Order: sequence, then structure tokens, then C-alpha cells
Amino acid sequence: MTSEVVIDVKPKEISIALLEDKRLVEYQNEPRSANFSVGNIYIAKVKKLMPGLNACFVDVGYERDAFLHYLDLGSQFNSYAKYLKQVQSDRKKLYPFAKASRLPDLKKDGSVQTTLTVGQEVLVQVVKEPISTKGPRLTGELSFAGRFLVLMPFGDKVSVSTKIKSGEERARLKQLIHSIKPKNCGVIVRTVAEGKRVAELDAELKILNKRWEDAIAKVQKTQSRPQLVYEETGRAVALLRDLFNPSYENIFVNDEDVFKEVKDYVGLIAPEKVRIVKPYTGKVPIFDNFSITKQIKSSFGKTVNYAHGAYLIIEHTEAMHVVDVNSGNRSKNEKGQEGTALDTNLGAADELARQLRLRDMGGIIVVDFIDMNLAEDRQMLYERMCKAMQKDRARHNILPLSKFGLMQITRQRVRPAMDVNVEETCPTCNGSGKIKSSILFTDQLEGKIDQLVNKIGVRKFYLHVHPYVAAYINQGFISLKRRWQKKYGLGVHIVPSQKLAFLQYEFYDSKGEFLDMKEEIEIK
Repeated sequence: MTSEVVIDVKPKEISIALLEDKRLVEYQNEPRSANFSVGNIYIAKVKKLMPGLNACFVDVGYERDAFLHYLDLGSQFNSYAKYLKQVQSDRKKLYPFAKASRLPDLKKDGSVQTTLTVGQEVLVQVVKEPISTKGPRLTGELSFAGRFLVLMPFGDKVSVSTKIKSGEERARLKQLIHSIKPKNCGVIVRTVAEGKRVAELDAELKILNKRWEDAIAKVQKTQSRPQLVYEETGRAVALLRDLFNPSYENIFVNDEDVFKEVKDYVGLIAPEKVRIVKPYTGKVPIFDNFSITKQIKSSFGKTVNYAHGAYLIIEHTEAMHVVDVNSGNRSKNEKGQEGTALDTNLGAADELARQLRLRDMGGIIVVDFIDMNLAEDRQMLYERMCKAMQKDRARHNILPLSKFGLMQITRQRVRPAMDVNVEETCPTCNGSGKIKSSILFTDQLEGKIDQLVNKIGVRKFYLHVHPYVAAYINQGFISLKRRWQKKYGLGVHIVPSQKLAFLQYEFYDSKGEFLDMKEEIEIK
């Protein structure tokens, strides 16, 4: 199996796609200005205590206050609180972390009322992004995640991933980390650290420790609250940190700055693989070039088609996701109705496992498979679902089919489910149902080009249109494009874009900035 990562960087958003054998399996899209990413650390103030919930609300600068439960304060909360006072007591000289004292663990049966006060400053980390009407979810147990290790200030243990089965290797890693870890810190050894040399682990540990020291230095210097003191690495790098494996063949990036950022990171964690990071300089949009746009259009939305006419219907409610499996116009199986039901359900299991990763669906997922009478078929479906979910990095639990033919799945929810609107509103009439004559569309485009060149003075630009329209403009020996270039200059470029509707168009300047060429008369 070959894996490729494609990163599409736009002025206002960044999109990341993971392909396995050219098939889209994970997709992330978010504004470049997005805040409250999981892993961000804030110095914030307690806004309100909730004794009934044994929790409090904390102001981290979001429109809704963040939620912090007493049990999420962390066993070392007292140590953090004392060290925070020591750091803030002297604004000129930073109190060394190595000299910080570890206090007794926080009692598990304690009360938020006796531990916190309104207005108290706390160091907190985002563990869940804002979802629906809820604010961010916080923890007081800070951690700094790297490729091989996770550093936990005020921790006292070295833990090794249970996925490392070799007792000898576990003992080696534990002894090694004990010899190099900073004072007053705990460390979690991740699965990918198996077989790594001490130099690689020591280098990453120093980087993680430096991030913690920089965060504390920021706490000391800044007085405004709330304040972001540590920002999780860029979205592209954060995804690579969790996903990266030696089987990657290519990582394509269409932005120079993000390309350097990704290349530096890969050079740090896997110097021998730095050559796989490649810049994309093609004129066709990067997602169109790798057939990702088409896969996004066909994979999102309420109805998802898969093999032989069968399809899934995916509904999202506040409490759960509900999936219905339908055989559609599937042809009859040689084994009869039971065979058809089994084949449809097995295909649905594979597609659903992909959809869970692709949309990052979390919480409770209830799946209504087609009814099957044979117990061995139901067991086969359960085993197929478990196998298909093995590649999923999120924690999940799958229950066998109930007597009603329903399968219940729980999956870790960290951020809102990815919801991509694949329906297109007519760009010409804005839903009114009436448009100008289609044959006059190219005349309308030429009018825009004339306005752009002769009135605004933009000589070089890129006109993005639907691929069918682009083919029409480019056809013939003396094509429409050639006539436009002869009339308005060689700066006229036509770019086919699969994301656009049939009569939709977009203008971009030579720097890739969007040019708004819509007129009021078009909207009427």
C-alpha cells in the first residue's frame, strides 16, 4: 500500500488530504486563523465555580467559557499552582524549573470549591476543541507531544506504549529515558520510538523541554489574561507528527512557506525521508491534479455511494451519528437474498470505516445494517468491521450486532466532525432559477477580462472555470483563448477547476489573490 499526503494552502484556509493507493482516507480543512487547537496551552482565569458538577468554567478568550472538571486538574495541580506563584513573583528573573518542588498529589475525592477560587490564574491545555454549542474542554495536566516522546512537567514516571510488546525493548527504553529526562518531568514513550537510538530520543526530549521553558517564560513576561503561552505546531506538521510513517512516498505542498516548515520537520524526525517532501508548482489546482476534489464531492454529503449501486445514508444529530445501509439497485446474488445482504453489508463496513476517518466522526455511531438470518454471517460482518477499523488512530469500541440488527460504535471525539457541503447553488442566478442565455457566457467572461485589463489595469491573471468550459475556450486552432490573448495580451491564462459549478468563474492575480469581479446586476 502506498501513502501520499497532499497539502493545499490557500490565503484563508489550509486543507490536508491523506491518500492510500490514490484513495482519499483522511481529510482536514480549517481556517488558517483557527484558534483553540488541541494542545494549545493558556494562562487563564477561573470565571465561575460549579459545585454541583464539581467543575469550573475558565475564560480562555473563546466566546463560550471553557469547561474544566476537578478530575481534569491533574494529580500535580498543587505543584503547578505553587510554581506559577514563584514564576509570577519575580518579573525580571525566571525561577528555575529544576528547583521547583513537587507537592503531594491532588486528592481524587476532593472538591473544586476547596481547590480553586474565582479569579485564580491557572495553566490549562485544550483537549477538545469547541463542538456545537459547547466551549473547549480543558485539562490542568500539561503535556508536550513529539514524534517519539511525550513530556509531562511535574510527572514522575516513565511509561512505555503497551503496543511495544518486547519486554527487553521496553526495559531498554525505560532505562534510557530515566538517564536523560529532565528533573521534575515524566515521559511517555510512543510506539514509534521502538528501536530508536539514544541520540534521536535525547534530541527530541531537549526540543520538548525547550517548549515548556519557553511557555513558562511567556507566563512570566505577559500580564494580560487570558494569554496563549504555547501554540501547537501548524496543522500540517501536527497531522504529520501523528500520521508519519516510513511508507510515505510523497508529501506535496503548494505553498513555499509551509513546504519549508514541513521539510524542516521531516528532516528533524526522519532525515533519510526528507526527499519525499516536494513542492507543487502546477497551474491546475493541487487537489484537482491528484483527483481529490472529485473524491471529496462524492464522499461527503448525506448519501454516499459505494460498490454495485449500494449506498449509505449518514445523518448527524446532537447525540449521535446514525447510518443506514441500503442495497440500492444491486443485482441479485447467486446465493439469494442472504448472500446479497452479506455482500452489501461487508462493502458497507469497509466504506463506513473509511467515512469515520474521513469525516472524523466521533461519539456514538449507530449503524442499521441489512438484516441477516445466519449467525455466522453476522459474526463475519462484526469481524470485518473490526479489521477495517484497525487503521483508525482514534480510540474506538465496536459492539456485535444487536438482536435488532444494529451495530453500535463509539469513537474518540476531539474536534467537530468534518462536514463538507457538496451541493452547489447556481452561481449565476443564486437559486432564483433564471439565468442569462448560456451561449452568451463567454461574451460575459470577455466583458470581465476587458474590464480587468483596460479599466483596472491588471495585465496578468488566471481565470478559473469549470473543466467543460475550459475545454470549450481552448478548442480549435485559433481558439477563444488565443483570440483573447491577441486582444488583451499574453497575461490571460485559463485554469480548469473541478470545484466550480458549470457557469461559475473566479479571477486570481499573478500572486494567487482572489479578484472579486461580480457585479450587482448579476445578483438581481
